[in-house]
Amino acid sequence: MLSSTGGHPRTPATVGELGEFGLIRELTSRVTATPAVRLGPGDDAAVVAAPDRRVVASTDILLEGRHFRRDWSTAYDVGRKAAAQNLADIAAMGAVPTALLLGLVLPAELPVTWPAELMDGISDECRVAGASVAGGDITRGDLITVAITALGDLQGREPVTRSGAQPGDVVAVTGWLGWSAAGHAVLARGFRSPRAFVEAHRRPEPPYHAGPAAAGLGATAMTDVSDGLIADLGHIADASRVLIDVRSADFDIPAQMHDIGQAVGVDPLQWVLTGGEDHAIVATFPPDRKLPARWRRIGEVLHPSAQARVTVNGVAWDRAGGWDHFGDRT
Repeated sequence: MLSSTGGHPRTPATVGELGEFGLIRELTSRVTATPAVRLGPGDDAAVVAAPDRRVVASTDILLEGRHFRRDWSTAYDVGRKAAAQNLADIAAMGAVPTALLLGLVLPAELPVTWPAELMDGISDECRVAGASVAGGDITRGDLITVAITALGDLQGREPVTRSGAQPGDVVAVTGWLGWSAAGHAVLARGFRSPRAFVEAHRRPEPPYHAGPAAAGLGATAMTDVSDGLIADLGHIADASRVLIDVRSADFDIPAQMHDIGQAVGVDPLQWVLTGGEDHAIVATFPPDRKLPARWRRIGEVLHPSAQARVTVNGVAWDRAGGWDHFGDRT
């Protein structure tokens, strides 16, 4: 393509100018393969090693305006977040992440720098988790959509599902709780600080290694906290047919979160209990199991109740909260 002022070629500025195959070359040049990816981008399909002969797979979609805003998050932030929420699902099964497949819907007028920075974010988050991008697809559309399928390896372990919790088990969590929700509250009011909470919303930091470690410790049920602690414990309670009670006194709520709550009129405990997208890992363990310091005991598994699936201090949680893809964010 020629510039309007001379005869010198200029770098394509938009996705439409670069074209599908030019964009694919740009994005794949930013990918670093790991040993698990035997054949990466560039062929009809990827080849990913599966030493366990079982593959753990999870998929998720981020839609602009619904799951991210470009005025709140950079493309790099969106990439980190998109990869993190999928890789966390793999870890929450007790597996080790190995690879990602990426689907992108992009407007033709979008600057090329945006998907390039997105891929940098995805690649960097994969590096944290020990995985890599193995392939994907790109198409044109009016709204940016990021679709990711994550793959993982159980390494000979049995998967830790939501259905194994037993009465008498303890409930423990590792990772942040409520930080992303507090950051969302800050951003929604036009502020950018306290920065730690804003960054927690933009780029969650799942404790990837804790998932396989929990499996090794004998976790009976496990999930990552994507929809909110009450909602996600509710999934375990439903699948295991038990009641789960959590103790509010066992949560460590930082002073700055209290300050944010006071400023916006929200009890920070609500963020801890119902705020999603932190991707902490919560699991149930046999009561006699000694847990590492990184795990905080927050409750116990009880016999089922007709009144509630999850209680807080023995009382059913009656306030709104949790993420529902077909409802409003609360």
